[in-house]
Amino acid sequence: MSYQTAEPSYAGSSRIEPTAPTAGTWRRTAAGLLVGVASLGFALASVLRALEEWGWRPFAIAAVVWIIAVDVAIVLALGQRGQRLIFLLPAVQITLLVVIFPTIFGSYVSFTEWRLNDPSGRSFAGLDNFRYMWGDGRFWNALKNNFVFVLVGVPLQYVIALGLAILLNQDIRGRKVFRVIFLLPFMMSPVAAGWMIGRSIFDARWGPLPHLLERFGIEWTFFETGPRAVFSLIIINAWYSIPFMLVMLLAGLQAMPHEVFEAARIDGAGAWQTFRDMTFPLLLPVSLTAVVLRIVFEFKLIDLILVVTGGGPGDASETLTAYIYREGYQALNVGYGTAMAQVFLVIIIVFMTLILLMVGRKVRDVVY
Repeated sequence: MSYQTAEPSYAGSSRIEPTAPTAGTWRRTAAGLLVGVASLGFALASVLRALEEWGWRPFAIAAVVWIIAVDVAIVLALGQRGQRLIFLLPAVQITLLVVIFPTIFGSYVSFTEWRLNDPSGRSFAGLDNFRYMWGDGRFWNALKNNFVFVLVGVPLQYVIALGLAILLNQDIRGRKVFRVIFLLPFMMSPVAAGWMIGRSIFDARWGPLPHLLERFGIEWTFFETGPRAVFSLIIINAWYSIPFMLVMLLAGLQAMPHEVFEAARIDGAGAWQTFRDMTFPLLLPVSLTAVVLRIVFEFKLIDLILVVTGGGPGDASETLTAYIYREGYQALNVGYGTAMAQVFLVIIIVFMTLILLMVGRKVRDVVY
């Protein structure tokens, strides 16, 4: 005989037992309140900073409090998953504050008339900075020089670096010594490289190269005119920058499968045919990376310009980065300097996007 305990039946009853909130619900509620309060405080600090009622220190404190609050809230709401995310989230937040916020603030400053030596401070100027930029011949000349460094200097660096990488990839005696020698220029700072080559060798007053050319009946000064100065700067910059591309291309060559090249050699493929159909296509991903990085560096070129020519003669060899530095930092015209920087940023993004779209398809065909 079995005994069963009957459970009381509440059929037909409308009574509903209240359920106690779970720990997860409390954590999510606390996380939402924490983020809401911190975000409200950060928004208030941002408004007061924009209205110049507060200085930068309270704004920075509010930003740090907001970062900590968001991190704590994610751990409370997501538990173990939040603990894993906490290793990545601070880096993202710092990027937002150090990169994204200055870009947004710079966009605002570009629409203002702001001279640091003017006691009246900052005032809204609308599109005046951009109108002045459109008619500023110095701006267009500096931008042209930047593209000359990119479109002439980077291909020159790539061709020379590729040739040297192929040579150093061969089984030749003393290739480790040659690798160290070719890397020496990149171990120096651009300022030192500019002084060694631009001032100590190319300069017409005490440089040995102009005097040596004069002995052979060649009267040539490297910095007398704008085109000569830009050409000389391209040569000096190439001497300094080629080792960077050389290292990347040499690493790409050494990572290639040797069996494929042995099979091509057995099938009777010549050196040029092997390079054209195998080496160069397989090297495209590394080549694109090296070229893109060098283009970014060429757009930022300023130290070599200031050391060697100072942008001269006149402003003929000045790059846009150097012009922005002089206008925004030396002349204290922060509004116009920031406007040029914002326009320059847009130009770089568009230019790099076009390059990646044009070359990226070929690289994907090689990789996949």
